Amino acid sequence: MTQYRYPILFLNHGGGPLPLLGDPQHQGLVNFLQNVCQDLPIPKSILVISAHWEEDVASITSAEKPGLIYDYFGFPKEAYEIEYPADGDRELALRLGNMLQQKGIQSNLDKERGFDHGMFVPLKLLYPQANVPCVQLSLLNSMDPAKHIQLGQAISHLREENIFIIGSGMSFHNLPVIFSQATDPDRRDLQFNDWLVTTCCDPNISFEAKKHRLVNWTEAPFARFCHPREEHLLPLLVCFGAGLAYKENAQQVSHLKLFGKQVSNFLWGGK
Repeated sequence: MTQYRYPILFLNHGGGPLPLLGDPQHQGLVNFLQNVCQDLPIPKSILVISAHWEEDVASITSAEKPGLIYDYFGFPKEAYEIEYPADGDRELALRLGNMLQQKGIQSNLDKERGFDHGMFVPLKLLYPQANVPCVQLSLLNSMDPAKHIQLGQAISHLREENIFIIGSGMSFHNLPVIFSQATDPDRRDLQFNDWLVTTCCDPNISFEAKKHRLVNWTEAPFARFCHPREEHLLPLLVCFGAGLAYKENAQQVSHLKLFGKQVSNFLWGGK
């Protein structure tokens, strides 16, 4: 009997707290997040790789009761009163640090850092009761795509321990374009999104070729238009690495528009 591996999810977390504030542009994303986990067993713990935490070395939240970091600006008062009282998981944090060290990846436990909005905004929709312990893992501020894939490969076996690995970012993240609400007659976002879906999901592309494409993602159509800075794409690369360890292709579990641009959410495993 094959051992169950918990799926991996890459999700678009939207604009700041807007998914929790009734913003109509985010309704499709809210619907997706409220339903995507309904057929999954309750995980033992959740590990989130958020686009909003970068460090020199892979850093891990290790507080027993992490607070929230309201790392956004200019929103109504209620945006700064959001609560998500999920417990931390120090045992998982320690285990995660050991797993990374065993793969030659330097790591650090951070007992002071709380959960940023890339974690608590989508988690409040995925698991509104906040009844599953959570840990965050940082990105590397080197922005090296190959190292983020290696991060995913290094932590992949947590899936066999009923740990839900979630990458929280955006598959399109060009803030000047979003804020300007400028129209794009060439729909460059669609061309990049198509490339991303093909890269992650097409079973006719070898895993080595998929990895090569993601390591060299800047060669994709309009890559730098969609990601002038890549921190919101890197959580997807960590997810890809965690799926690569088991030779799993992603499924495009939803595609929708945010701020008029195409974004996609992906799931590895779960069948």
